[in-house]
Amino acid sequence: MEKHAAEQAVILIPSLEPDQRLPAYIQKLKEGGFAHIVVIDDGSGEAYRPIFDEVDAVENTVVLRHEVNRGKGVALKTGYTYIMEHLQDITGVITADADGQHTVKDCLRMAEQLESGKRALYLGSRDFNLENIPPKSRSGNKITSTVFKLLYGQYLPDTQTGLRAFRKEELPFMAEVEGERYEYEMKVLIACSRAKIPMIPITIETIYENANEGTHFHPVRDSWRIYKVILGSFFKFMASSLTCWAIDQGLFNLINKVILNNADDSNKPAIFISKAVARVVSGIINFTLNKKYVFGDKDKSHRAFIRYIILWSAILLLSSMFTTLFSLLGINSTITSIIVDMVLYFVSYRFQESWVFREDVPHE
Repeated sequence: MEKHAAEQAVILIPSLEPDQRLPAYIQKLKEGGFAHIVVIDDGSGEAYRPIFDEVDAVENTVVLRHEVNRGKGVALKTGYTYIMEHLQDITGVITADADGQHTVKDCLRMAEQLESGKRALYLGSRDFNLENIPPKSRSGNKITSTVFKLLYGQYLPDTQTGLRAFRKEELPFMAEVEGERYEYEMKVLIACSRAKIPMIPITIETIYENANEGTHFHPVRDSWRIYKVILGSFFKFMASSLTCWAIDQGLFNLINKVILNNADDSNKPAIFISKAVARVVSGIINFTLNKKYVFGDKDKSHRAFIRYIILWSAILLLSSMFTTLFSLLGINSTITSIIVDMVLYFVSYRFQESWVFREDVPHE
């Protein structure tokens, strides 16, 4: 069973300046039954050519080379393109790291998952509660998983894992996800979340050799890139909201005070008209900004707009209802309004990200 699953999958390994663990790892994968292995030399240089030549000499193992370092994201996409063009009879792709942290046994488990033919992204998840985990890795991954849960609605125990598997039908989707370096893998998770592609954690062995000293992950630079991806949409959402709030307030005062000449606010119908017009205009602008710049929705149909109107109406109703309810309980209405609207603000973001501007990908 395991051998058959391995024969039908391809292992893709991006590599930068590897040591002798890479050829040894390739041999173990071959012994485990993997018939197709693709390795990307991401600009390691001539000093590492003997190692890659040793890998290239292994049967049914292909080494693709970048003349200069272009990043893990680009390396993976180079592999995806090659697989789409030359290995069309496989069941799916398993990406693994070059340092041997992903055991053959775990790779075989991922290959078995691919045999189901299910549309999903399988994620090899390490146990970060173990004693041998470096403190930075433990805390960093838990924080990232929590933030991802808050913004994208799913808790993934290991967002940084390089051991991933998906069926061959997802190759074009994966190749189109933006990103060149380590941030690419986080963008894949976000893209899968928006496309409603299930992300399924698979528990794997947790290996940290020499406190993970062989990694090419730069703690500050690459963490910044990853968190910029995770929080990017939310910060844009905040900027869009603040912009539209300013438009709403400015337009209200312009119509009420200047156009309708209601300087002393004595004309209540004028206030209602001004607020209604300002809210509609700012709402349309907010929808446009969120669709184009925040969530990058490319759907040209009216589905997103209809969903936006439904959500906008629901948020308005809930805000009024809860503010009134807590006021009846004797809680200050100003404080209540602020708290309720802050909570609903995050609710609005989650629903816009996961429902209003979701990518409607046909289910197979």
